[in-house]
Amino acid sequence: MSTFWSIWISVIVLGTVFGCVWLLWATRKNQTTDVETDRTMGHSFDGIEEYDNPLPKWWFYLFMATCVFSLGYLALYPGLGNYKGLLGWTSHNQWEAEVAEAEEKYGEIYAQYGQTPVEELATNEDALKIGQRLFANNCAVCHGSAARGQVGFPNLTDDDWLYGGTPEKILETLHNGRMGNMPAKGVMPGMTNEQVDQVVNYVLSFSGREKDAAAAEAGAGVFAQACVACHGPDGKGNQAMGAPNLTDNTWLYGSTYDWIKETVMNGRQNQMPAQAGRLSEDQIQILAAYVYSLSN
Repeated sequence: MSTFWSIWISVIVLGTVFGCVWLLWATRKNQTTDVETDRTMGHSFDGIEEYDNPLPKWWFYLFMATCVFSLGYLALYPGLGNYKGLLGWTSHNQWEAEVAEAEEKYGEIYAQYGQTPVEELATNEDALKIGQRLFANNCAVCHGSAARGQVGFPNLTDDDWLYGGTPEKILETLHNGRMGNMPAKGVMPGMTNEQVDQVVNYVLSFSGREKDAAAAEAGAGVFAQACVACHGPDGKGNQAMGAPNLTDNTWLYGSTYDWIKETVMNGRQNQMPAQAGRLSEDQIQILAAYVYSLSN
């Protein structure tokens, strides 16, 4: 933060505190007595009048105490621009201390589970409870709290996997993340709108849902040129590339004609961030076991 903005923030904060002190003191000083009177402010509405009485002493002193407390707080903790406070506290330092405390408390448990194979760990109820919490904190924002996914984010509770659902593949996914990238119009950038319609109908024909049988028949040739390289000649996909199976009626971005047309026309890009560096090796092992248990 620049010096200008640091001073600006400090002036606003301290001005607010001292302004409150002045307002409380000046208002009370203008009161002629601490005793309640019948004098009003001249305001009346619906038979209700506003009296000109001082604040109760306990209330006034409580207000003043909060102002004193705020000044003490600002002296000890950061709150005045670049001033770091007498205690040198930062949220980052506190986070690191809490992480270190948690590591000391739970590190041995994590280490024990981290040496256990994923298949065996997936049957351990205590390990799965930890895995569920890790999932809720790190994965639920995309895959949902029940791991059933949403548009663009896979359902982890079925047996349909883009990159494979073995323990080894799940660990690989968690460690390294995944970068999904389907180019617009596949490997046939010159695809015409008519050909787009044909290939969409052809893809729908895998599950008997084509809108135009003649277009679907013509789409076989377009599919062979634009899509086979990733999805294979039978449309069953390729887990080595993360290319989905188009014949099982499980869809990441929607299965209607319009959804599939949008996918073909514009392509799809998606990314799952790597968890290595964010989670420890032992935590990744536990999380993998939890994810594995969802479909096994």
